[in-house]
Amino acid sequence: MKFANVSDESLLAYYESVRRQVAANVNMSGRYRLVGAHVRKYADALRYEMTRRRLSFTPIKWPRPGDFK
Repeated sequence: MKFANVSDESLLAYYESVRRQVAANVNMSGRYRLVGAHVRKYADALRYEMTRRRLSFTPIKWPRPGDFK
């Protein structure tokens, strides 16, 4: 994934969108899987680009199987 032409604000918004999806997945008690390997790979690519640009962000806390409420 290439994000060279994407604005800083858009990168941060895309990453925040993934964060909301992960939180929704956890809040649904793991009954449904909203985020999988593809979404995590996408988030990792965003994180890499944000780190490269030295943007300030909070990393996503990915749930482990036992983390569901």
